[in-house]
Amino acid sequence: MNDGPLMLSIDFGTQSVRAILFDLQGIQRGHAAIAIREAQSPQPGWAEHDADYLWDSLCKACRQLLANTAERSHIAAVAVTTMRATVVSVDADGKPLRPAIVWPDQRRTRGVPPVRGWHGILLGLAGVHDIVAYFQAEAEANWLATHEPDIWNKTHRFLLLSGYLNYRLTGQYRDSSSSQVGYVPFDFKHRRWAKKSSWKWRAMPWMKMQLLPELVLPGLQIGEIHSAAAEQTGIAVGTPVVAAAADKACEVLGAGATAADIACLSYGTAATVNVTSRKYIEPVRMVPPYPSAIPDAWNLEVQISRGFWLVSWFKAEFGQPEIERAARLGVAPEILMDELLDKSAPGAQGLVAQPYWSPGLRSPGPEARGAIVGFSNMHTRADVYRALLEGIAYALRDGKECIERRTGQRIHRLRVAGGGSRGDAVMQLTANIFGLPVARPHTSETSALGAAINAAVGQGYYPDYTTATTAMTRIGDVFDPDVATSKQYDALYKKTYLRLYPKLKPIYQSMQDITGFRP
Repeated sequence: MNDGPLMLSIDFGTQSVRAILFDLQGIQRGHAAIAIREAQSPQPGWAEHDADYLWDSLCKACRQLLANTAERSHIAAVAVTTMRATVVSVDADGKPLRPAIVWPDQRRTRGVPPVRGWHGILLGLAGVHDIVAYFQAEAEANWLATHEPDIWNKTHRFLLLSGYLNYRLTGQYRDSSSSQVGYVPFDFKHRRWAKKSSWKWRAMPWMKMQLLPELVLPGLQIGEIHSAAAEQTGIAVGTPVVAAAADKACEVLGAGATAADIACLSYGTAATVNVTSRKYIEPVRMVPPYPSAIPDAWNLEVQISRGFWLVSWFKAEFGQPEIERAARLGVAPEILMDELLDKSAPGAQGLVAQPYWSPGLRSPGPEARGAIVGFSNMHTRADVYRALLEGIAYALRDGKECIERRTGQRIHRLRVAGGGSRGDAVMQLTANIFGLPVARPHTSETSALGAAINAAVGQGYYPDYTTATTAMTRIGDVFDPDVATSKQYDALYKKTYLRLYPKLKPIYQSMQDITGFRP
């Protein structure tokens, strides 16, 4: 039985929402998870969820947690962390006007007027018109105003998922400044809405400041659980709700990756490599670092948007034997799929995967597609599976080296978090490809732990984030690279993987020109 205060973290991911209690040593004292069904696709490439369904799922997770703990009276604060770039439009009564547009959504808005005037001249001189056009095409607000003007005209608040859930908990349109990762007019350097003079407002000509929530720094109080939310979730009325950060930022904090020489790899649906910086440094030119869960820091991030989604894709397309055997044994198919790694040697007998299953902005660019090269009649499903995992790790190593070049700081230690980090074989593969020791945090729920750290500091249980992180995070298993295998991977990475995208890029562009299909 715990006699001290507990932090309730609500972690809303792509595949589930989890309600988790942590004590001040970072130990889980309660856990509940509700699976989230796949996003709906009313048109090809779209990804949507009913916003009320998302809220109801959160409520179920909280009620399930609280029904199974005798320590609910010790809950001192609540903090919410969510998947990024997921938007909800609500009316004047706070009710969703349409389904939430979820981050994997690939709809684009064509024909948004370009930024003109002196802003356009300056952007042209800086050579970033392509970045601005990409921002305009990706911005969900532009799509709504163009294709669903009746909905847009009724929009009272335009919220990211974190802002919507915080509103449902507190009744206030307030959100964390460190949750604003999406196509909104946000000033990443100063962690506030962009000034009216910013080009971002001209790139989103229909957006107005009054449509956006009030921003507060992580650790500060957003509000309190109000009566309607208490009835639906079971959380006591008046419990403080503290600003946390977006899921990847909380994951970095919960993994203890707060020093400049530690990188945090996230093996989730989207795979990322992140480094915490006390300076504002763009990891790729004109691509901002994201706000850290620590108020005075940033996360330098490189993302592979279809990271461990590729594992789900492989399972769905090629994993029927593991799915059937897992059902008989009562285990997760992914556990059996990792056994495939034992059936394929490092290097996958010459198969190399480039994991760009989704396009990007610079590298990869908007023309990018995925590729697996090197097939022969010797290859098996196991080789394909290994090649996909190796490709994700190669891409993240490339991101790590990009960050090192931008910062001038070598990375000597790795933390690996996310669902994909639970397998020892994947951890060893990662250590071998990076040629560095790889540590697994003491909990797999690092995003939730990061939010709990925000709550603990915000409520005054620790004087600062250094003290809180030292007390609440620690490493578990450590995997050292095998020298011979690491040497082989280093050669494959430098002599094959790094050459793939530059060679394939013009072919991807020709495919677009010929077929008219854009990923």
